[in-house]
Amino acid sequence: MSDLTTTILAYVNEPSYRPGKPRIIAKNLGLEERRDEVKAAIKQLIKSGQLAYGAQHHVLPVADGHAAIENVVVSAAVREKPKNDHNHVTGTLRRVSSGDGYVRPTGTLASAGRDADIYVAAKNAGDSASGDIVRVRLEKRGRMGKFEGRVIDVIERATNRFVGTYFEQAGMGLVQVDGKVFTSAIFVGDPGAKGVQPDDKVVIELVRFPSHSRDGEGVITEVLGKRGQAGVDTMSIIYEFGLPGDFAEDTLEGSRRQATQFDEAVVDGRQDLTGEVIVTIDPVDARDFDDAISLTRAENGHWLLGVHIADVSHFVQEKTPLDREAYDRATSVYLPDRVIPMLPEIISNNLASLQPHKVRYAMTCRIELTTEGTFVGADVYKSAIKSRRRFTYEEVDEFLAEKGLVKASAVSHLPPPPSAGERLGEGAKSRRKTTTTVSAKTTGVVASLTHEVDALLGRMHELAMILRARRFTRGALELSMPELKIDLDKDGRVVGAHKEVQTESHQIIEEFMLAANEAVAERLARAGLIFLRRVHGNPDPRKLKLLTQFVQELGVEAENLENRFELQKLLDAMKGDPREHAVNFAVLRSMQRAIYSPEEEGHYALASDCYCHFTSPIRRYPDLTIHRLLEALNTSRKPVQSMELYLQMGDHCSEREQRATNAERELNKVKLLNYLSDKIGMELQGVITGVENFGLFITGVELPAEGFVHITALSDDYYRFERSSHTISGFRSGNQYRLGDAVRVAVAAVDVDARELDFRLVGRAASTQAATRPTKRTAKAGRSSTKKPGKPRKRGR
Repeated sequence: MSDLTTTILAYVNEPSYRPGKPRIIAKNLGLEERRDEVKAAIKQLIKSGQLAYGAQHHVLPVADGHAAIENVVVSAAVREKPKNDHNHVTGTLRRVSSGDGYVRPTGTLASAGRDADIYVAAKNAGDSASGDIVRVRLEKRGRMGKFEGRVIDVIERATNRFVGTYFEQAGMGLVQVDGKVFTSAIFVGDPGAKGVQPDDKVVIELVRFPSHSRDGEGVITEVLGKRGQAGVDTMSIIYEFGLPGDFAEDTLEGSRRQATQFDEAVVDGRQDLTGEVIVTIDPVDARDFDDAISLTRAENGHWLLGVHIADVSHFVQEKTPLDREAYDRATSVYLPDRVIPMLPEIISNNLASLQPHKVRYAMTCRIELTTEGTFVGADVYKSAIKSRRRFTYEEVDEFLAEKGLVKASAVSHLPPPPSAGERLGEGAKSRRKTTTTVSAKTTGVVASLTHEVDALLGRMHELAMILRARRFTRGALELSMPELKIDLDKDGRVVGAHKEVQTESHQIIEEFMLAANEAVAERLARAGLIFLRRVHGNPDPRKLKLLTQFVQELGVEAENLENRFELQKLLDAMKGDPREHAVNFAVLRSMQRAIYSPEEEGHYALASDCYCHFTSPIRRYPDLTIHRLLEALNTSRKPVQSMELYLQMGDHCSEREQRATNAERELNKVKLLNYLSDKIGMELQGVITGVENFGLFITGVELPAEGFVHITALSDDYYRFERSSHTISGFRSGNQYRLGDAVRVAVAAVDVDARELDFRLVGRAASTQAATRPTKRTAKAGRSSTKKPGKPRKRGR
């Protein structure tokens, strides 16, 4: 039990305690400088049932609160064996390829790192699987002085359903589950019942989980098709991650009923904005349009920005089948070759979509800003709009070039970070729409526009650049690293890859969506409402110190990366450097993940104290909850206000979001492995993205595939690992490979089912030498960068 947790529990359970908010508790305990840690600890205590929230976010003791102090989860390091009967710990198991596992105790903060995990040997893991919630008994001390555990009970299975490849051996039907979930194949009872053939991809339901002492047993429930057949990889991932399938019939019926009832007439209770000059800007292949923009000048010269968002709440009423399924899905899932929508297409692609020249219902956020972009005030209300024009990003870029606002030959871009999870930024257009590259010049965009629309686009660019400059001045961060996206043919097979491109047209939408999200969150906060915020906690100072050390070991001079301005200066300085990929990943790992929560934690990357998601209710359930609260506020209705309910909702939506991200990442990996499976010997240029004592992780430059070169495969010398410099060095030659080096590799081995790719090192690339020279820059604490901020990423708007 940590000292901080003990202190908080003891204080809250004192007879003289008066309920207060987390920040008040931190103040009363004399821990104001550790307020974020206190808030995080309280959140975990509430999730584990040892404290509770009351009205107005006040922290309350639970029944038998003093006893709760005695039952706190074992301390993160697990270095002292609990006394009496406190030698049992509950947590989530993560198993590795060897069969061994690690249990993360329930309630452990994410910042605790791997030291918080309890090691469980394969022979002591029983029949538990990765993701299971288990109860472990702490036993002997391990080599590092920490107690090891033995699984004594599986409290909750992560899943009973798995995807694998069917084969036969010694007259028995077996399934090798994809990935490294189980070390041995699963026996299946009567495969003939499903007509399965060797090498078929199948879905199995486990009847008995495998353990150290006995084999697993299951039954085939679905045959997906031949291994390697077009489309089977996608279906495998859908089943593996438990992604939703077809909509329930009552949900579809509700959508059809909404379509029958919808009338384009402007009804009472809505402001008629159909006469305003309003446009949408989206990718060329977008099917749904959930945001539109208007912008005028007031008589006093102030900006009047209109952000018009599809009024999904009009069609998806609470406590209906539509709402039930939307909540369960919580997000649309955007796989490389298909979309699994949150809402039926009747609504997402038609009724709620802000299509041009059609009257559509919207929730309008009207923001007043000074000429310098300073926020004055905002109003939010239901409206009816009619978009004058649907623009693609390419058309707007061409307009800006024709007007001389950007160079036609230099449409600069900043691709978003890798899909390792959203941690920095809140992006412009979401990944619900396929990212497009800048096309060949489209002539005559300006000539095709009316004077009103022409003037609108010019104003939009002017204001967006003002807002963007202000955002970086206040300390917003933006991660910059090139990312490749795979290109697919009509059958979903990889045919190549391209760099994602974000231009100033993306920045325009980025800035307006961020402004609307922040304005709406401020309004709800001022009204004293509990709501789902988009929070991004401050990074752990210890992780930022480790980041500083890591960067310095790469030869980059940096000081005090706990200062957000210095952190951004580092990111700017690394652009174009061979080590950029490694440094950006290191920064990403030092950050917390952005989540949905009603807690007032702010958004670190955006340098915002109050932020929510309002602008994409077609694809995100949290946005829909914000729309409903705004309507309740406008109509003087009292909405449901329960901190516990919103905490549960935030956890659910965050989990669904992460599931979608993981599924997309895994499908990308599988498709790349399938593509490379018959290309043994093909050479690629790559960058070393990881250095370990057992070898090198290398990511392709032409194709974003990550492979591995084992240290024993480097046959020209005997290599040793140097942790301090993140290198491996040859004993005889002094040859050295380090993080960020550009190398030439060849595909050596591919195992699609195990999700493994091995490379063979061919040689060095020409740009390697640049990676070994120290960057001559020093980050001085407290001074902000004067360099023009990078372009935005395309996420989470």
